[in-house]
Amino acid sequence: MKITLEQWHIFKTIVDEGSFASAAQVMNKSQSGISYAMTQMAEQLPTPVFEQQGRKASLTPAGHTLYRHADALLKQAHCMEVLAKDLAQGIESHIAIVADALTPRAPLLQGLRAFSHECPRTRVKVIEATLSGTDEALLTGQVQMGIMARVPPGFIGDELTTVKMIPVAAANHTLAQLSAKGPLSETALKGERQIVISDSGTKREQNVGWLGAEQRWTFSHFATSTNAVQAGLGFSFLPEHLIIEQLADNSLVQLNLQAGGIRSIPLYLVQAAPDYAGPAVKAACNALTKAFKIT
Repeated sequence: MKITLEQWHIFKTIVDEGSFASAAQVMNKSQSGISYAMTQMAEQLPTPVFEQQGRKASLTPAGHTLYRHADALLKQAHCMEVLAKDLAQGIESHIAIVADALTPRAPLLQGLRAFSHECPRTRVKVIEATLSGTDEALLTGQVQMGIMARVPPGFIGDELTTVKMIPVAAANHTLAQLSAKGPLSETALKGERQIVISDSGTKREQNVGWLGAEQRWTFSHFATSTNAVQAGLGFSFLPEHLIIEQLADNSLVQLNLQAGGIRSIPLYLVQAAPDYAGPAVKAACNALTKAFKIT
């Protein structure tokens, strides 16, 4: 091979970060070193991968195609290195899992408990994320698996469970009082403050669900959002399993809407590289799948 994995890595980073300068900063290299690597790579390719458009270098059609293959090549190389290390150790010394903030905690912890009995020496890191943050953790290789509300393109997932999102407000909130008299219209919701969850991702911010209110307050965690709704600061669509106690003690009430009152969101278990999964990753996937099936 005349083009090294390092050169493909530099090429991909330039595309991902948007410029040679940004790639140099991310990779902790000099910009001249980045440019030299791309010059060497260009000499080995029969067609350019970048074309100059003003001050910005953009991908050529061939560049787009090679980018996709470079991405797959780098992922495969990384997986092979990790697998070789795991095979040398017999079992992975640590694994990482990203769990969407929607994930029910009881089956998650039950699955991890079962896994700990099978692989007691393996350290586990659980990253809690929202929206595109789960995709980002998987795509950037931070984790070996994820429990997520969508399966990213190019991956395969198994459905674990379904989460119900329901509209709620404090019992003394205007919407709760109006809801007791009859179904609320979308116009009624638009006139009130909505409490929403922020996207923990840094590159591909997502917005999902109903976001029709003109005034919105955004929080990073469901626990804080729940407290804000309880305090009467607005209404929100919250996971039913996280607010069972609040619904029971009437500190939160479910709003009666004319349409779209309940939204069901499936959660999937997605492996980053199932063909290169070590014994600990496989054991964790099996334990989590069984735990969610039981509940």
